[in-house]
Amino acid sequence: MSGHSKWSTIKRKKGAADEKRGQLFTRLAREISIAAREGGGDMESNFKLRLSIDRARRESMPKDNIERAIKRGTGDDKSGVEIERITYEAYASNGVALMVDCLTENRNRTVAELRHALTRCGGNTAEVGSVSWQFNHMCFFSIPAEGVDFDKVFEIAVENGADDISSDEGLIEVYGPVDSFKDLSDALKQAGFEVDEAGLRYLPKQEISLNIEKTLKVMNAIDAIEELDDVQDVYSNLDISEEALASLEEA
Repeated sequence: MSGHSKWSTIKRKKGAADEKRGQLFTRLAREISIAAREGGGDMESNFKLRLSIDRARRESMPKDNIERAIKRGTGDDKSGVEIERITYEAYASNGVALMVDCLTENRNRTVAELRHALTRCGGNTAEVGSVSWQFNHMCFFSIPAEGVDFDKVFEIAVENGADDISSDEGLIEVYGPVDSFKDLSDALKQAGFEVDEAGLRYLPKQEISLNIEKTLKVMNAIDAIEELDDVQDVYSNLDISEEALASLEEA
C-alpha cells in the first residue's frame, strides 16, 4: 500500500480525520450528487453512486439527505445550486507538488480559501498544467483482502485493463487507466468481490523524499487543506517514509 493510503488509514484509526457531522454530510451529499449527475440515479447501473451511498449509510447519513442529493444530481430537484468538480494544482513547502480535488458551488470562495491555507504553510497555487504533468490520473479499487483469492483478483483485473495490483495492510488495491473504470468495476462486481472504495486518483510519477521534520510539516499542511469544506482529496508527490508514519502514529 502506498504511503498515502497508510497515512489515511492511520488518521482514521486515530480519529484525526473526524469531521463535524454536518460538514461530513455536506461532503457526502456532494459526492452523491456528482455521481448521480455523471452516471444517473440508479444504484444498480451506477457503480460510483452505489459506493457513495454505501459510504453515506456507514456514516449514518439520513435517508432523506441521500435521496435529496440524488435528485439534485439527476436534476429532479431544482432547488439546489449547481455543484462542479474542480482540481487545483499547487505546491506545498519544499517543492512538494499537490493536486487538490474539490466539489463546490462557489469556485471563487474555494480558490480563496485554498490560497489562504497554502500561504499559511509556505505553499502556493500553480498555473494549470504546471503540476499535473508530474502525476498519472488513474482509477482505483480497494478490496478487503480477508478471504479473497489475490490471484483471482489479479487475473480479472489484468483482463479488464488494470496496470497494477498490490496487496498490503489487509487490502488489495487495483489501479488502471481512467477509461478502464467501468470495465473494471463491472468485472469486479460480477466476480462477487466486495469493493470498499473506488474512484479516481492522481499518482505521482516520481516522489520527493524529505527528512522527517520537513515531511511532517508538509503532511500537517495537507491535513489543513483537507479540512476545507470544499476539498474532497489532496494528492501529493511526497514520499512518506516509514519513520514519518511511525512519528504520526505516535503523535
